[in-house]
Amino acid sequence: MRLCRQVFTVAIILLATPSVAEIKRQEPDTDIFVLMSGKCSTLRIAGRDFACRAVAFFHSEQGRANFTIALDDPSDDSHVISFSGENSRREQDDLYELQIDQMLLNSKNRPKVDGLPVPSAELATGLCRQFGNVSTKQISSISCSATDKNGKKYELQFDSDGSPIKVRRLRQSPLVSEKRRARQTEQRECRQKADVAKVLPRDWPAYINRCLAEVIEKPAPDAPQ
Repeated sequence: MRLCRQVFTVAIILLATPSVAEIKRQEPDTDIFVLMSGKCSTLRIAGRDFACRAVAFFHSEQGRANFTIALDDPSDDSHVISFSGENSRREQDDLYELQIDQMLLNSKNRPKVDGLPVPSAELATGLCRQFGNVSTKQISSISCSATDKNGKKYELQFDSDGSPIKVRRLRQSPLVSEKRRARQTEQRECRQKADVAKVLPRDWPAYINRCLAEVIEKPAPDAPQ
């Protein structure tokens, strides 16, 4: 039963993370996946406390990183949040810092594209600090604090149980063409527009197709000389 629960939790995290969900739809983007074992002594969303089922770290080829947490929420088995950012630094071997610029929020009520949930992306500011080193497979703790554009606050304090972390370096396919990369960016932007416009789930396919068609019709910018 415990093994089934762990597998189920990892599946939720994978499907709730855009860069991983896009592996099935497009080309691989995530190059590193790290799963930690331990306890969330603090997991607070807008003043409400939760326990966590799993904590993971994702890093993409394009440089974006996510600290992703599957919440132990009795009312929602798909409740997952991610502290996400592109700017990081490591001034010490055992300290990694990630500047947070958005929160990714997923739940059972989120719309799906190709059967996979699409998280809501909320602009945010904050910081995550990871103590330990992935290369040695030892992470002692992770602390995150962020506030989104609506003033909603997210807090995490995760403490390892001392077990080695599980690191997966995902095998990458050959680099896709610039045109393919541009297409992926267009699709992500259209999904974000649909989310901002609060498009109903049943209207998502038509909205996305129309958005992509409008992008294609725009004249291409001149190539740099």
